[in-house]
Amino acid sequence: MKTLKQNLDAMAQNKFNVFHWHIVDDQSWPLQMEHFPNLTDAAYHPRLVYSQRDVAELVQYARLRGIRVIPEIDSPGHSQALGKVFPNILTPCYGTGGRGSADYPRFAAYEMLNPMNDYTYDVMREIIREVNRVFPDDYIHLGMDEVYYDCWRSSPEIKDFMRKRNMSSVSQVEQHYVKRTLDNVKKLGAKYMIWQDPIDNGVEAAPDTVVGVWKSGYAYSWQEYLITAARNGYKIVLSAPWYLNYISYGQDWEKYYTVEPLDFPASAKDKELVIGGEACMWGEYVDGTNAISRLWPRASAVGERLWSARNVKDVEEAKYRLDEHRCRMLRRNLPVQPILNGYCGGYDADA
Repeated sequence: MKTLKQNLDAMAQNKFNVFHWHIVDDQSWPLQMEHFPNLTDAAYHPRLVYSQRDVAELVQYARLRGIRVIPEIDSPGHSQALGKVFPNILTPCYGTGGRGSADYPRFAAYEMLNPMNDYTYDVMREIIREVNRVFPDDYIHLGMDEVYYDCWRSSPEIKDFMRKRNMSSVSQVEQHYVKRTLDNVKKLGAKYMIWQDPIDNGVEAAPDTVVGVWKSGYAYSWQEYLITAARNGYKIVLSAPWYLNYISYGQDWEKYYTVEPLDFPASAKDKELVIGGEACMWGEYVDGTNAISRLWPRASAVGERLWSARNVKDVEEAKYRLDEHRCRMLRRNLPVQPILNGYCGGYDADA
């Protein structure tokens, strides 16, 4: 909680107004649920759990700093933690040992939520219902990224499911899951964001879906992915150029600062669909000891970029401005890393 609050303090000082909280994933389910109290059995450790009191405290802490909190409950992928508590919720894959066996590196023994079972949607509906109650923001992020089809392709059960519904492509199975899930969430009164992956796979999401564009350098540049999402009429939040977990020697904040988010070939109307941007950081090599210094003030460069006019792009001017702001954050007891040489007018960062 201390690190989360420090990050919210830094966000407020840099005019970031939404905290996108990727709170669950394959490895752990740390979010306490009243309806499914055993879900936190899938947390890393009983002490590494966010109680609903913790969540309420954090949401209030953010609100007082002008920051919304949008939780991400990822599905149908990134859901192995759910499978530890609900064994029948994942799709059995058919690997070298038949049903429920792996074929590494193509797929594990069980992957992705099982799109064939009503049970899957019942569980997810109750989870989203509770998350919608606990988090006051209108939006919930539903993930839906990195749904790899190999497990589904291996399954004769999925093939039978497709045959009965006249489906000719596995992407239609994903379409089935996305449509049914978005319909359920809408009935609960929530608005929704998803990652771009279903759109890349030809899936049609509901027209009011906000799509997060996170990919760059996979099959296409982030600009080309933006074009695809915009041409399909979705509102877009761009994060692809601003993943702060990628670090390099020296003043790597410059590459974040020089991004122009509307620099893609599209009509003015399509560009209006880009409603914002976000700085992201995955946590494979990050914990409470280095999260704040890894994020800040590199994220400050993203903040200035997103709040500035297109002609405010001089790196030489920005570095002195950001260096001064880094010293300001340091004096406010945030352990942020240097922009230039680390000198802050006699202030001792170790004091």
